[in-house]
Parts: sequence; structure tokens; C-alpha cells
Amino acid sequence: MLCIRHAESEMNAQRRWQGQVDAPLSSRGHGQARALAAALAEAPVHAIYSSDLARARQTAEALGEAKGLAVALLPALREMDVGDWGGRAHDEIQRRWPDDFARIRAGDIDVRPGGGETRREVAVRVRRALAEIVLAQPGRRVAIVTHGGVARSLVPHLRLGNTGRVWLESESLSLAEAPDGAGQAPTGGGA
Repeated sequence: MLCIRHAESEMNAQRRWQGQVDAPLSSRGHGQARALAAALAEAPVHAIYSSDLARARQTAEALGEAKGLAVALLPALREMDVGDWGGRAHDEIQRRWPDDFARIRAGDIDVRPGGGETRREVAVRVRRALAEIVLAQPGRRVAIVTHGGVARSLVPHLRLGNTGRVWLESESLSLAEAPDGAGQAPTGGGA
């Protein structure tokens, strides 16, 4: 399974925390989504799932259009709920909530940013969704388009740039770095 972080959103460009704020792609993000679709044009992808938030959905739709595939939207693939931090600038969060900001940056899976979800809770939610996808798509190559915080909830300290990709091993639902081009199957048999 190929896990893809969405392209740049308007709020990414403004260095604002989004969480579940439904920000669309920026104009640069639309270009990144098209470039992603072109890069994965030859990749063996049989199904595409996406968070239902606009930035992920728009990224997934560009890929789906290039592949001739419909995109299945799953709210369970949404970004972590960051409560009161949603829509706020990094600097403001760091200034107003220095302890929680430091803990989330250090990878603490039990901090509730802005009173929202913990990474532990996000990991449980997302692993359940991924297990359902694997059951629904046995033996098929699946791409999921989601968020950086979702990937970090599964693999602490993982940082994906816009349209960054990692391979998810379906047997263990663990992440392994995507090879250059990401259109190639990982060695050792990922799904």
C-alpha cells in the first residue's frame, strides 16, 4: 500500500496548523498534485482511498484522474484533530502552548494538541481503516492519500513533505520508506 501525504494546502503555505480544518490546495499544491499523478502514471495502483478533507481529496482526485480510478473517501484517514490549534500559526502555538508544542514536536504520542486527539488515538483510528482497506482489496495495490500527522502517528518522527510517499507493509501495517519514483514495488513484498 502506498501512503501519500497531500500536496501543499493554502494553510501549509501560510505555516498554519490545520488539523481537521478543511483547507484546499494552494495553486502550488495543484501543480504538485499534477506532478504526483504524472510520476505515478505507470505505478501499479488498483484503488485509491483518501481522507475526505479537501487538501487530501484534491490530491487524490488528480491521481485518480490520471489512473482512471474513482477515489473512495474515508473520514478515518483525516488528519489528527488539533482542537484549538487548528488554523493557528506555528509561532502563535509555540508561544501560547510551549509545553504541549515541545511535547508534540518531540513525538509524545499522548499529548492532546489544542485539546484534540492524541497520536495514539489517531494511530488506532487509522490502523483500523487500513486493516479494512486491506480486507476490501486483497492482493491489490492501493494508494491512500492522507496527512503528515497521520503518518507520524504510525511512525514517530516521520516527516513527509508535500506529496511525500512511504510504503505501508499490509501484513504488519508498518511503514517503510518509499523508493525513488515510488512507482516501483518495494522489495520484500509490500502491498
